[in-house]
Amino acid sequence: MSVRKNSRHALTAALFAVSWIVVACDTSDPIPTVVDKAAGRENVEAMAQEHAKDTTDPSGAAQIAPRRPVISESLPYAEIEDELVYGYFVFPSNMIEPLPAIIVIHEWWGLNNNVRAMANRLAAEGYIVLAVDLFGGQIAASPSEARELMVSVVENPERAAENIRRAYEFVDDTAGAPSIGSLGWCFGGGWSLNTAMLFPDTLDASVIYYGQVTEDEDKLRPISAPILGLFAAEDRGIRVESVQAFEQSLERLRKDFEIHIYPNVGHAFANPTGRNYNAEAAEDAWQKTLDFLSQNLSSDAS
Repeated sequence: MSVRKNSRHALTAALFAVSWIVVACDTSDPIPTVVDKAAGRENVEAMAQEHAKDTTDPSGAAQIAPRRPVISESLPYAEIEDELVYGYFVFPSNMIEPLPAIIVIHEWWGLNNNVRAMANRLAAEGYIVLAVDLFGGQIAASPSEARELMVSVVENPERAAENIRRAYEFVDDTAGAPSIGSLGWCFGGGWSLNTAMLFPDTLDASVIYYGQVTEDEDKLRPISAPILGLFAAEDRGIRVESVQAFEQSLERLRKDFEIHIYPNVGHAFANPTGRNYNAEAAEDAWQKTLDFLSQNLSSDAS
């Protein structure tokens, strides 16, 4: 994998140093309530069934090397409840000026090496990428552990919302990204939509890979970010009916969106892990993702 770790770009050191100052800054603005706990609990159980036989072994998606060298660093981007939160920060090795940023939100296993591999691939396309950690440094090794970690977020969504907010501030203020998008799979796909709700006026793009969605127009109405939704027809957790209701709500609200439902594939068809990985559907979704991000984040480096 083309990840350059020995040759550190000067920007990495600068960001690392500034991050220690930035994460300590407090904000007094209220955090919007974007998560329905009851729906979240139902989603946890649905995901537990979908992933019951999964392992953390990398799928084909995580085994594809980035198409150009990238530089990566684990660094703190937030301090929440007196604890530093570390994320995976990566960017193209030839970056000179700040690039558009993507906040990557992990699936239900946590911020593991497979998610980092996907972050590398995105960065290689010409983006600053910050893969966040919503599990407080914990990484699940089994479906039961992953379920418990998801439950912890569902029961305390305000902490996760604050985490995303600080990540946005980091790529915006510290990294100087001219535009910002979000992307997540499964658990992270739902939080990618939540990110669009948390930043209804400023987020520039939101990519949802088979994440929990809503048809609640009161929650969707403020969103200005274009949305790309990638779903599976055979998904038993994120059912087609809920996706169609989400799509209809976006249509009524005249939002900018693309929804694609892939036939004959199941949940997690493009995940960096999972037994349902489908190379053909995953590659098509990846290309749609790159086209969407290029169009909405205006990257000249991709």
